[in-house]
Amino acid sequence: MAGSSSGIIVDQLGSSLVVSTLGITFAGIYSSGRPTAGEMARRIFLFPPFIATVVALLLIPMEYPAWLTIVLKRLGDTMAPLALLSVGFQLRLGHIAGNGRNLAIGLAFKLVLVPLVLFLLYVPLLGAHGQAIQITLFEAAMPPMITSAILATEHDLDPPLANLMVALGLIISFVTLSMWWFMLRGV
Repeated sequence: MAGSSSGIIVDQLGSSLVVSTLGITFAGIYSSGRPTAGEMARRIFLFPPFIATVVALLLIPMEYPAWLTIVLKRLGDTMAPLALLSVGFQLRLGHIAGNGRNLAIGLAFKLVLVPLVLFLLYVPLLGAHGQAIQITLFEAAMPPMITSAILATEHDLDPPLANLMVALGLIISFVTLSMWWFMLRGV
C-alpha cells in the first residue's frame, strides 16, 4: 500500500510521541496524585514507548546482522496481538450501560468529528491535497490507542471507559476508516 512507511513514521513520531509526552503529562495532572514536574519528567523518560522511540532513532545509522532483523521482526509481530489480548481481558461489556453516553461522545469525537474538522480545514479551505494530507487525515481518524488506555488505567482515569473506548473504537473503526479511505482517495 502506498504511503504505509510514511504512515508508520507519522504514527510513531507523531501519535506515540504525543501520548508518551503530553498524554503522560495530562494524565498526571488530572489523576488524583498530582505529581511534581520532576516526577512527570521521570515518568515520560522512563515510559517504555518513549524509550523505544528514542532507541529506534539512535539505531537508524547503525548496521546490524540479518539474523537480528529476523529476531526483532518476530518479536515485533507479537506486540499487537498481546496488546489487544490485554485490553480484551480488561473489557467488561457490562460497563457499557454506565458509560454509554461518554463512550458515544468520545468515539464520535475521535472517529468522526476531529478528522472531519481537519478535513474541512485542510482540504476545501486551505486546498491541501496529496499523500501527506491523506496520511495525516487517515491517522487522525484512527481509533483510540491502546497506550492511552494503559495510561488511563495507570493513572486511575476511568479505566473501564478507557478500555471500552479502545475495544469498541477498534471495532467501529472498521466502518469509519473505510468511509474515510473512500473519502480521502480523491484528495
